[in-house]
Amino acid sequence: MSGPHAKLAELGRTLPAVTPPLAAYVPAVQTGNHVYVSGQLPMLDGALLATGKVGAEVTPEAAKELAAQCALNGLAALDALVGLDRVVRIVKVVGFVAAAPGFTAVPGVVNGASELLAAVFGEAGRHARSAVGVAELPLGAPVEVELIAEVAGA
Repeated sequence: MSGPHAKLAELGRTLPAVTPPLAAYVPAVQTGNHVYVSGQLPMLDGALLATGKVGAEVTPEAAKELAAQCALNGLAALDALVGLDRVVRIVKVVGFVAAAPGFTAVPGVVNGASELLAAVFGEAGRHARSAVGVAELPLGAPVEVELIAEVAGA
């Protein structure tokens, strides 16, 4: 068996349950051949895995793993809407990092999401990206990731 679910299993990862929206939005929306996944926090089983600023309360290494969890949550939303087997390519990732003053290694944190997506989808997981340091994120989260995917058979 191959495909993204098998690759996730090989990586020792499983898709979590889709995190219910925290406000007035939906987890993912399809238009044409693209799915836009709302910003995902590092949630698991309804709980935020960490709070704080990266470079202060949260180490860059821990934040990188939290970004991978955000990407997993995004994949769960994508899977629930259209199925991961329909993904043609991950087109774009936007990562937001709640950065402590002076913390500038934001791209390295967002690599947690980018590297996971490349591991799951191979070349089709390589994407355009923005990595942005911010003052605050919802619920005090250290990182948030959103993604856009192209899917087959719209």
